[in-house]
Amino acid sequence: MEFSDDMLNLSINKAARKIKKREASSLYNALRSIYEDSAFVAEISGLWPDLPLVANLRCGLWYAPRFGATCYFKSTDGHQNNWSFSTARLNLHLAILSGQRGGCIIVDSTRKGKRFPDSMSKTIPIWCCVLNRGIYNHLQEEGQSTNSDWDTSLHLPLWIPPTEKAAIESLLPQWIDQFQSCGADIPSLVHFLKKPLRPLWISQNTLIWLNEVPPYQSWDFTPVILISASGQDGLVKQLVQAEFSWRYIPGAGDDEESWARGLTPDLFWKNAFTIVDAGPETCNRMVSEIVEKDRVYRAQRGEYLPQVKVCATKSMPSEELGIRVNDSSEVYLKNETNLADGKGVFWIGSTCVAVASILDVSDESVDFDCILNCDAGAKISIDISSDAYLNLPIVSSKIDRFSLYRSLPSAVNFAKSHLLGGKRMLICCQSGEDISICVCLAILTCLFDESGNFDSGASFKQKSITKWEMRKRLVFICNFAINARPSRGNLKQVFGFLASEEIALTD
Repeated sequence: MEFSDDMLNLSINKAARKIKKREASSLYNALRSIYEDSAFVAEISGLWPDLPLVANLRCGLWYAPRFGATCYFKSTDGHQNNWSFSTARLNLHLAILSGQRGGCIIVDSTRKGKRFPDSMSKTIPIWCCVLNRGIYNHLQEEGQSTNSDWDTSLHLPLWIPPTEKAAIESLLPQWIDQFQSCGADIPSLVHFLKKPLRPLWISQNTLIWLNEVPPYQSWDFTPVILISASGQDGLVKQLVQAEFSWRYIPGAGDDEESWARGLTPDLFWKNAFTIVDAGPETCNRMVSEIVEKDRVYRAQRGEYLPQVKVCATKSMPSEELGIRVNDSSEVYLKNETNLADGKGVFWIGSTCVAVASILDVSDESVDFDCILNCDAGAKISIDISSDAYLNLPIVSSKIDRFSLYRSLPSAVNFAKSHLLGGKRMLICCQSGEDISICVCLAILTCLFDESGNFDSGASFKQKSITKWEMRKRLVFICNFAINARPSRGNLKQVFGFLASEEIALTD
């Protein structure tokens, strides 16, 4: 092994720790650790096979080959003295899914030496409590009969000290007010949730008597089972096989940009057995080949991905409350309003706007008149006139803090000119979860009134926008694009644009 000048200047102990850290963070160690932890996830999910398995983005996606849905709860919302209930991450689709299926199982992990990430120990319990109280208050206001046993308590794990629980409970009233006034679709929650939500915690330290696992149907609550895939107490283990040794990394799926080298959870599970059996010596080369092969395949045959298609219908049964997702990729809309299936396609009055990933766009699927491409790296090569297509190379706020801000005037003016003619518009970015959501938020705020009617910006010019009003419109978008994950940096740029006195919409 060759030592750098910096390493030679280190003490023996520091050099040893640095070498050990490099070994522990290797690609093979991370993937093998994920593979081993996935067996635990599969075992626990097998105890309740009828409950949907849900990945908490992004870390949780690594720990199973298939998930029934995803959710987005941030650990930072549960950090001590920083507790929060986020109206930008309501995850109402998860509550509705839990009501429909009788509960859910959420997967996440942590590499900080804890048994559970803060997203599970505090963020999700706060979410459950706020939704339960919101439903209870709604039933009281509507004069509907309520179950006297409806649980509105805050349920935290036993290791949370009483002082911290008391501090969180003191903040609950203001969070409930925010939830009830942000425009969330509480009637749908009331329709689907017949039992209050309640979190349960399971880690690799949990003892479960298999002959005493009760059926979830017998519980008087809707279980939100939280599985922490991380190994025992975050201890690093040295594991040796006949061919090679490897080091276990707890919570290896976290912070994938620092170790994955372009590999995605989907690609990993398509090749998991081959990668794990190959060992650490050939892992890096094998992953590079897999990533490159997938890149070429996408470039040549991008149309193989699920596509966005809009179909209007007015024949849906009333008991569905405007929600319906069929087995294909079609999105059914009721009365030209309300909810879609998470692809981000929705109607506002008689105006159609869609938000999607750029990977979902092809000639055979796009049923729109104009396209606003917000991706900096990829182009869309479909048969559409040049004046109906605009590419704005917007990058993440981590790379350029003002990239989105500079592009929003062009985006809003492009949308205005085409929506005036009643055209259907598609907004896309690399993921369909961040930049395109923020661009759609700016367009919705600038060009539509509070009732959702397109007015070319007349109502926007008459008043200044507040953060709360912007947040309410974001909640509206998230009712359709359920996988939306707008970053804080990009939302700041949107508010800066909306609040600026220099906004000048073209006539």
